[in-house]
Amino acid sequence: MRTAVKVAIGVGAAVVVGGAVVVTVGPGLYADWANSRADDAPALTAPEQVTDADVLADLDGGWAVAPGSYAGYRVHEVLRGADVDVTGRTDPAADDVTGALTVADGVVTVAEIEVDVAQIVTDQPPRDAYFRDTVMEVGTYPTASFELTEPVPIEAAGSDVALTGDLTLRDVTREVTVTAQIAVADGGAQVVGSVPVTFGDFGVEAPSLGFVEVEDAGSVEFSLELQPRD
Repeated sequence: MRTAVKVAIGVGAAVVVGGAVVVTVGPGLYADWANSRADDAPALTAPEQVTDADVLADLDGGWAVAPGSYAGYRVHEVLRGADVDVTGRTDPAADDVTGALTVADGVVTVAEIEVDVAQIVTDQPPRDAYFRDTVMEVGTYPTASFELTEPVPIEAAGSDVALTGDLTLRDVTREVTVTAQIAVADGGAQVVGSVPVTFGDFGVEAPSLGFVEVEDAGSVEFSLELQPRD
């Protein structure tokens, strides 16, 4: 029974609906359809990136993660030779991502982010149920978190900021480097980025079948809307 669940989730919508769909449309057409439903990578939407000392000074202080934030994952499947990207996200309208950051003299000194893993969803409920119950075991490990371990200066406009810290998934903690970008606007700020993860490092086994393989690495993606902390 456990293997059957892995088959359904690993293949994605086509096999969840019925194996005949894959045969009828072919892996190439299914891949095109699935890729069209994958979310774009998080990107800055705030109009003013960190460009000069004045804007940088506006970032000094404490910040709280606000509504509009989301986090999730991106994984890559190969279905009979066709490449498929799958993305799962929390709802930006909900409070599924929480946390706080502190910036002092243009340096990020504190960053603690927590995600309600059970709220990460794709366009396929069966895949989501497998992700929650079997992959992430949210009943035992309900949250994922990131905690900055090294202060990092915020530099020129549009440049990547490398945030080194501890990523915890399923109660397993590993040091990672998060590539992020920061922008400010209307008294708030936005941080977007991603971090590559290897599933085995966190005790997760990627499904692998004759006609579909899920790569053993993916990425955690996020977009954080920040407001000054009271």
